[in-house]
Amino acid sequence: MYASKMLMEVLPNVHLLGVFTITLTIVYRKKALYPIYMYVMLNGLFAGFNTWWLPYLYIWTVLWGITMLLPQNMPSKIKPIVYMVVCALHGFLFGTLYAPAQALLFGLDFNGMIAWILAGLPWDFIHGISNFCCGVLIVPLSAAIRKVEKSMP
Repeated sequence: MYASKMLMEVLPNVHLLGVFTITLTIVYRKKALYPIYMYVMLNGLFAGFNTWWLPYLYIWTVLWGITMLLPQNMPSKIKPIVYMVVCALHGFLFGTLYAPAQALLFGLDFNGMIAWILAGLPWDFIHGISNFCCGVLIVPLSAAIRKVEKSMP
C-alpha cells in the first residue's frame, strides 16, 4: 500500500489505497486491519507523525467498516460496480471525513469546518473519480489473492 502511494504521488489524489483497503477487506475481513494500520504507521514513520496524520487513524477504518457491511454473497455481475462506487464515495467524502479532526486540531467552528470542506471539494472530486476508475481492479485483485492463498500449503 505504502509503495503504491509513493509511486503514484506525482498524481495528486490518485492512488490505489482505497482499492487495496477494499480488496484486503474482502479477502481477509477483520485481519485486513493489520495491513491497513501497517500502512498508516509507515506513512507516519516516513512522512512524520504530525496533525495531518491523525485523521488517518480513522479514515481508512471507515472504508474498511463499510466494506465489512457489504454482503459477501453479492451476485458476480454487481460486485465490481458496488466496490467501485464504495471506493469512489470514500474519495468524494475524504475531505468531509478529515474535517472533524481538522476542526478539533485547529479550533475551527462549524462554519470554519464547512469552509474547509468546500475549499477541498475540487481535490475530493479528483479523488472520487480516480477511486472509481481504479476500483475496477478490486474484483480481479481479490480473485488473484484468493487463488494464491489456495495454492499455498
